[in-house]
Amino acid sequence: DVPPEVELKELQPHLEYAFLGDNEKWPVIITKDLNVNEKTALINVVKSRKKAIAWKLIDIRGIDPEFCSHKILLKEYFSPKVQSQRRVNPKIHDVIKKEVKKLLDAGLIYPISDSPWVSPIHCVPKKGGMTVIKNNENELVSTRLVTSWRVCIDYKKLNEATRKDHFPFLKDSQGM
Repeated sequence: DVPPEVELKELQPHLEYAFLGDNEKWPVIITKDLNVNEKTALINVVKSRKKAIAWKLIDIRGIDPEFCSHKILLKEYFSPKVQSQRRVNPKIHDVIKKEVKKLLDAGLIYPISDSPWVSPIHCVPKKGGMTVIKNNENELVSTRLVTSWRVCIDYKKLNEATRKDHFPFLKDSQGM
């Protein structure tokens, strides 16, 4: 087993890294609220199931379409919508390109050249922790740091055209 090369990011105050191997290899994120015995027990369970964890995006395997497939049923009177893509600045364009390439390489998405539906892509900032900065009047104000970007797709038009399921999943309180 070759441990993944990962960049350890700053965690929220209630979380910490635990390592399944020596020399800070095989990192997992756990809560700080566990006592020593609980941490040891948790790490032992995760170590015993280490092969079940996807350490990189490419480790996630898709489900065979012959075993399971999904179909979006559309309302009869809706026609496909091709929404135009908005221009984005070069920095955001690079973020979107990198994210799409990562998903393509992992096999989680694949290109379709003739889809009747086209939905716009948005790139929104991921919020980091709070910090205090000075504003124009030299007053201290708290603000959130933008640590990275999240790529989202606006499926509003597709959702409007989707036929609602008459047999939705049960809520936890309705089960059994």
